[in-house]
Amino acid sequence: MRIGELAARTGVSVRSLRYYEEQGLLVSVRSPSGQRHYPEAAADRVAFIQRLYAAGLSSRTILEVLPCAESPSEENSDAALARLAEERDRLSAHIDELVRTRDALDAITETARAYRERLLAREEAASCGDRQVVRA
Repeated sequence: MRIGELAARTGVSVRSLRYYEEQGLLVSVRSPSGQRHYPEAAADRVAFIQRLYAAGLSSRTILEVLPCAESPSEENSDAALARLAEERDRLSAHIDELVRTRDALDAITETARAYRERLLAREEAASCGDRQVVRA
């Protein structure tokens, strides 16, 4: 399939597919006219690459772990396992940081909400006091 068809099937831009090739993540065969042609399996590979990007992996890390997915061997598996463990630790630390940030935002939100409620209560009390003065 040509690059436009691969882009349409995967929802990935042509520019991204070219980038994947530049990084060694995706391989095409060139026609005599220079057009890129991809095998049917390229769509699955692109989907896998997208999942790895979504998990926060860099193109360099993806390139390191792809051999394990494509041609598992003891050497590939050991290297991929070590690299994936590093990435998992990095992601876990990032998640912990995000949870702390979310908790801080929750505390700030609660403080702001309580302050706002106190202001509204004062305004209501003041407007009730004004009404009493007018009636008297």
